[in-house]
Amino acid sequence: MRVLKQVVVVVGVAAVGSQVVMAVEGSWPLRFVVGVAVAVLALLAYAWVVRRTEHRAPVEVGRARAGGAFGRGLLLGALWCGAVIACIAAGGGYRVESVGSLTVVVGMVGFLAAGAVAEELMFRGLLFRLVEERTGTWVALVVSAVLFGAIHLMNPDASLWGAVAIAVEAGGVLGAAYAATRTLWLPIGLHLGWNFALGGVFGAEVSGSDMTQGLLHGVTSGPQILTGGAFGPEGSIYAVAGGVVLTGAFLLLAHRRGTLVPMRRREARDAAPVTL
Repeated sequence: MRVLKQVVVVVGVAAVGSQVVMAVEGSWPLRFVVGVAVAVLALLAYAWVVRRTEHRAPVEVGRARAGGAFGRGLLLGALWCGAVIACIAAGGGYRVESVGSLTVVVGMVGFLAAGAVAEELMFRGLLFRLVEERTGTWVALVVSAVLFGAIHLMNPDASLWGAVAIAVEAGGVLGAAYAATRTLWLPIGLHLGWNFALGGVFGAEVSGSDMTQGLLHGVTSGPQILTGGAFGPEGSIYAVAGGVVLTGAFLLLAHRRGTLVPMRRREARDAAPVTL
């Protein structure tokens, strides 16, 4: 019942919030305000339901060191995305056609913030954390990454390779980042930093969705394995390689900090004494 209540509240708020954000698609300033409000509401709902069902402080979304973790995540996500775009451009697979509108970019921040927060609360805050409690970090990392990749099959221009790439790079990195820091602020920052840089700055497709309304209007062309094709740079081998490196770095950090939860084993019960 604890798990069910948490899922109903978080998924319910995320679903309703998504519809509200989509309803104001035509007004970019309003979309920014609504998107940020939805993100804040989702965080408050998560904190409330965790406090009510687990009778503890929701430290994973606590305000202590939230700004620093979120900021580092934003920076790392943006730098990672920039490195991938640079690799694609170096091979002639990315070019800028024109410059976009700053107003549109501001509105995109709200839209992407609502999505990043909702997905991190569902996949790292609930799925990863609850599976980890019962099976350990490694199983939780695999399960959450696979399901995170699978849900992206519903996106426009999705492909099996795109889902695998998302599972490896995003599912792995974001889950490992949470395991190393035990805060959702770093994964939220990473998620938003990557998505905003990709769609809001470089104007590329984000997970198969057309986000080419960013600060730059970018066009990719060339071999799909290098550019990601219609799915966008997230399907690029450069993004996958970077994700593997970052996942390994975060897992190494988690190991050094002692935050990895070992695989749970069923303990043998002591046999009850038999009275003859």
